[in-house]
Amino acid sequence: MNQISISGYPFDRPVIIVSAPRSGSTLLFETMTRAKSLWSIGDESHMIFEHIEKLNPSFGICASNRLVAADADSTTVDRIRYAFMTRLRDSEGRSYSDTRNGSDKKPRFLEKTPKNSLRIPFLEELFPDALYIYLYRDPRENLSSIIEAWRSSDFVTYSALPDWPGQWSLMLPPGYQQMKGKSLEDVVAFQWQSANQFILNDLSELPGDRWTAVSYAELVADAPAVMERLCLFADIPFDQSLQAHCEKALPLSRYTKTAPLTGKWRMNETMIERVMHSLRPLIERIEAAVAPRGAGPVLLSGPVSKLRSSASDVLAQGAPKRLARNERCLCGSGLRFKHCHGKLQATHTDMYGAEG
Repeated sequence: MNQISISGYPFDRPVIIVSAPRSGSTLLFETMTRAKSLWSIGDESHMIFEHIEKLNPSFGICASNRLVAADADSTTVDRIRYAFMTRLRDSEGRSYSDTRNGSDKKPRFLEKTPKNSLRIPFLEELFPDALYIYLYRDPRENLSSIIEAWRSSDFVTYSALPDWPGQWSLMLPPGYQQMKGKSLEDVVAFQWQSANQFILNDLSELPGDRWTAVSYAELVADAPAVMERLCLFADIPFDQSLQAHCEKALPLSRYTKTAPLTGKWRMNETMIERVMHSLRPLIERIEAAVAPRGAGPVLLSGPVSKLRSSASDVLAQGAPKRLARNERCLCGSGLRFKHCHGKLQATHTDMYGAEG
């Protein structure tokens, strides 16, 4: 085995998926790892980060999974970079150390861990040339999946935390203590809101060409088109191996609890609807942020192609002839018409009012 040594910066534009937990990031990650030009550690990087005590909330040194530039001292940076380098594997499972054969070519690697939604300023110190893919999902589906994760006890991340009774599941946002005594849906909404707010805030500080966005609905509806677009963004080939994988139905990801089903979120509908009103401003902000990047709708479930073709049906069902752009869309999404079917069905421009 070739010994790994690090001198200088050892990577070339790592590709980092950031998302709220249970957004479909494992499916996207497992799909992208089929690209022969990408390396990965094969799974989430919890142990790489949290093996370092000061980055692990269990030890009481840091208060959450939020990490910023000040947390990235030189020793910490070197340890994490080395840990990634020694664990990198290609699409066939071969280690980077065994296959480089003296080459000085720096690896392109793919990383995804939902806790990274809170770590972008820290990641910028580790990987200053990183590219980010922001994955988002219909919040109703996402909230329901997070609820089920908490109920299952299969996603416990911390068994004991200061000012928290019992176990904690999934990512730990700053201010989690204020959720003590709250309902499960309140805790879940807090996690979803924290992840997406931090992602949007932190990505807005980066040059626009260093991040893109994709919806889970797009990925499952048209994987070949999505992956071709993401490969173009990441500046890697959309190679035959990845193409062949995308042309078939994508397999369930390793962390899937139950098979996806249209409308499955409705089994938790009462809980979800109770918190949705507080999330609507953020939903609209996500919609506005991702729209210029060609990404699909946020709140509407189902394949994007189906949503686009059904826009005229929604508008035809009792819609006024001049619908103001800032009015709520008739489809029931809760979004303003200009960010929903008004955007998806551009041929209906005669239905807009005078509002900006």
